[in-house]
Amino acid sequence: MATGSAKTSAHVSVTIGGRAFRLACNPGDEPHLEALARDVDARIADMRKSFGEIGDQRLVVMAALTIADELSETKRTLAALEQRAAVAIEAEGAAREEVEELNRAIAEALGEATHRIENLASALAGPLK
Repeated sequence: MATGSAKTSAHVSVTIGGRAFRLACNPGDEPHLEALARDVDARIADMRKSFGEIGDQRLVVMAALTIADELSETKRTLAALEQRAAVAIEAEGAAREEVEELNRAIAEALGEATHRIENLASALAGPLK
């Protein structure tokens, strides 16, 4: 009887650049891995059409560099968007504080106006001479 638990993994067969590969993955990740393989295969096929037969290894390297470049650009874009979001959140916080300060000032001004009106009303309601 074996002790402990064996980690299960799934397998998927994909074709990239005309070559078949059997890959291990986490259970349930098969469709995602297949889609990634189709994308890489399509990129290699497109490059093969553009550059002709320059060798499988060069095509794979070019595809990998193209994907790495896209990932790098995506990371830069994401970092810029995160920075913009942080600035917007900070500005939103400052705007909320300003609104709260204005609301306090308005409430104070209304309170003073109410007090003056009450004093004026009392003075006007006083005895006539």
